Amino acid sequence: MKKKQSKGVQQSKQYPSIFRRLGAWLYDCLAIAAVLMLAGGVVMALIAALLHFGILDITGYEDASAYLGTHPVASLVYSFYLAAVVISFFAYFWCKGGQTLGMRAWKLRLQNTDGSNIRLTQAFIRMGTSAFGLGNLLSPFSTTKQSFQDLMAECEMIVTDVR
Repeated sequence: MKKKQSKGVQQSKQYPSIFRRLGAWLYDCLAIAAVLMLAGGVVMALIAALLHFGILDITGYEDASAYLGTHPVASLVYSFYLAAVVISFFAYFWCKGGQTLGMRAWKLRLQNTDGSNIRLTQAFIRMGTSAFGLGNLLSPFSTTKQSFQDLMAECEMIVTDVR
């Protein structure tokens, strides 16, 4: 049964502190590390299969890791692949439910001001302007505690456990 709100009474939004934002950011760094290890394992398995069937030759390289790290084309493709994995991780969670794993643990939600999920273009703008989390340093100086990337993507981060 839903509670009715009386007319003229709005539930106020609570915006997160920089410490809560950084806690979620740190938690997400750990989650991303795990996702990148899994993505790297998939590539290593693919390289092992290509070597087994004679499709790939890494002569002149110590091992598959050295090949991925120093080959002019393979290292570029591998770097773009890993970047795409990270971008996909954040874009999926932000657009689908408004929360990454770290944001869920720290009870944060990313949304538009009307409460809807952000669009993919907003997610890309937010990622492009975040400076790897340094954009959060602006939040203590904003009246709504918005980070630089939130302002640029025209979205907001709120605390979900408002009491």
